[in-house]
Amino acid sequence: MSSIPFDPTFRKSPFSQISRSFLDDSTLPFTNVLPADTIELIFRKHNAIFGGEFFNTVFVLWAFLAQVLSDGKNRSCSAAVSRIATFCLALGQTPPDDDTGNYCRARSKLSVNALADLVRLVAKNTETISPDIWLWKNKHHAKLVDGFTATMPDTTKNQQRFPQHSKQAPGCGFPIMRACVVLSLATAMVLDAAFDKYEGKETGESALLRKMLDSFNTGDIAVFDRYCCSYMMFALFQQRGVHVCTRIHAGRHVDFRKGKRLGDYDRLVTWTRPRRPEWMTPEQYATIPETLELRMIQYSLVGKGRRSRTITLVTTLVDGVEYPKEEIAELYGHRWNVELDIRQIKRTLNMDHFRCKSPEMVEREFWTTLLGYNLVRKVICEAASFAGVLPRRLSFTRTCAHLLETWMLWSLNGVGSRSLAFLLGYLGRLVVPDRPGRFEPRVIKRRLHRYPLMKEPRHALKERQKSNLS
Repeated sequence: MSSIPFDPTFRKSPFSQISRSFLDDSTLPFTNVLPADTIELIFRKHNAIFGGEFFNTVFVLWAFLAQVLSDGKNRSCSAAVSRIATFCLALGQTPPDDDTGNYCRARSKLSVNALADLVRLVAKNTETISPDIWLWKNKHHAKLVDGFTATMPDTTKNQQRFPQHSKQAPGCGFPIMRACVVLSLATAMVLDAAFDKYEGKETGESALLRKMLDSFNTGDIAVFDRYCCSYMMFALFQQRGVHVCTRIHAGRHVDFRKGKRLGDYDRLVTWTRPRRPEWMTPEQYATIPETLELRMIQYSLVGKGRRSRTITLVTTLVDGVEYPKEEIAELYGHRWNVELDIRQIKRTLNMDHFRCKSPEMVEREFWTTLLGYNLVRKVICEAASFAGVLPRRLSFTRTCAHLLETWMLWSLNGVGSRSLAFLLGYLGRLVVPDRPGRFEPRVIKRRLHRYPLMKEPRHALKERQKSNLS
């Protein structure tokens, strides 16, 4: 790696300002979640460290993170180059020129595998050292699963890798990605993620979830919606010693007259192994047990002034004494948190629509956005530990905004222990109000532009308009 212009007061590792930006301080409980030397070690492992006076691995990763955490004009590549120039000027160094081409070419050198490893590592390490009070029943690591979609610029390369919806006319839609994430109930961090094109065989949420089974450990509890509820999914998790709590699939018949009764609408039932699915090999199918003993419970959600809803759950937590029906229902109720977390990723971090114009760069943007999300969550965990509250009670949006405002200061100098205590105390007060029963209709008040939707390719519309003018 070539020499990089750093102030002599910096730590030995050139990756130190990235860690410092996210409260990497020896006095904090989550310091070792992602120290500077670990970042460097991962990039060296993937042979992904590249040099350059300005656009090297360190500067480019730091600037790319700032891009994905920002909004509006601050997300542009020119804004990223401006940050690097400001950083160099603050260090008394000659800044780079304002050409964004060198930065964009350097950004394409970032290793996708290294970025993915960083995302998983920061989440795994935080989850491992989380206090018991953050866990479900003070002992179980509950992991929430859900999927979402994201679009990207309509380029030929993006369309080849992530084709637009099949019902859209050619040239009238955007390439679309389907993604699935595993998030921690305790820390709200993304533990793992997988993505593929929107349509086609083995591109659904269940197929993506099967790619992430290694992110679950013995004793964990996987909580997901009924779309992934199947015999094979239960069996695969059971082989790993992982518990499951999910809503029953809409296509499965429910009969509470069968099985062993544990209480009102609380039964132990036996499921029988179905035929081998196409995606499963005969060897793997032979390891699947012929029957599974599961627990099925049913309860009603009653809200003031709203219709009651009946929910039927299936779980491997079959001990009715250790896991009462009410606690199982409460556990599944926490699944709503994954919807809120994905909303933060898509709306606050703008991952509902990628900016990059090639699938290779879209992958880098995907993992860098998740890395930025996890690093902000790391700061929230620090503040929550300092303030004695649960991490999910603190505002992600306000914490992210504060980090962006102090980004350059943290990267250059950090803060003293007194200022750090003041900062964490301030962040610890950013508690999201508890508003039970609050809901909003999905409508908008402000009218957008009244242009009609595109129903044929742009070039065809331009040709017609040109012919009308002639």
